[in-house]
Amino acid sequence: MSKKDKGKGGKNKATEEPKDSSPETEKVELRREAENKPSLEPLQNIKAITVDKKIYTSELRRLQVELVKLQEWIRIKGLKVVVIFEGRDAAGKGGVIKRITEGLNPRICRIVALPAPTEREKTQWYFQRYVPHLPAAGEMVLFDRSWYNRAGVERVMGFCTDEEHAEFLRSVPEFERMLVRAEIILIKYWFSVSDKEQETRFQARIADPTKRWKLSPMDMQSRARWVEYSKAKDEMFAYTDIKQAPWYVVNADNKQCARLNCIRHRPGKRRKATSGPR
Repeated sequence: MSKKDKGKGGKNKATEEPKDSSPETEKVELRREAENKPSLEPLQNIKAITVDKKIYTSELRRLQVELVKLQEWIRIKGLKVVVIFEGRDAAGKGGVIKRITEGLNPRICRIVALPAPTEREKTQWYFQRYVPHLPAAGEMVLFDRSWYNRAGVERVMGFCTDEEHAEFLRSVPEFERMLVRAEIILIKYWFSVSDKEQETRFQARIADPTKRWKLSPMDMQSRARWVEYSKAKDEMFAYTDIKQAPWYVVNADNKQCARLNCIRHRPGKRRKATSGPR
């Protein structure tokens, strides 16, 4: 796994985090582009990487043990952690969240997946319905989609005005800086999947009666508006990939690699958390 994020002095920040040299996941890649490159393209040929099932299961188990240690660290130190999962439909966000949480205490680590806003909520300050779900000391909250709905589905599907979208892009960096100043550790992941792979997964859901519930009219629209979603994503990165809360892009064409990739990246945050937000 490599993380490209160099400061003004040329020092590679990846050296600040503990390294995991496990050979089973050596080929799993995660990258974060610099702020001046908002269009983050997925890594090539990751779909061709195959992970032996036995190795995958063993490595996943090892990482889940590390997550339990992370959970205990958060509880003892009274840390407040927010992890945002965004990305294309059928990119595998739910599968990663499931593997992260299945061994954790739901009183410490909880999932927030809000439905569409009510008529009353539409009249509130945009961030208002998300604020009550922010963590207290000793808690970690995983947002399965978040306030970034306004930059994605609402923007593309016309559920917000141009003025509301522009105000969101102006406001969200300051909102997130406020969270960081309030000693909330904010981690943002974008799951990237190719056009071809998304189509394959949609067809698999249609063919499987137990998975058809995962498809919604919005999902079908996303297939027809692939380019519009790509443009919306690039614009979102340009405004919101800030130093205090950068985006981390996970190539999700290979589900197993994406799961190990993302979970393996998270324990590295444990050490940085001890020094507080920057």
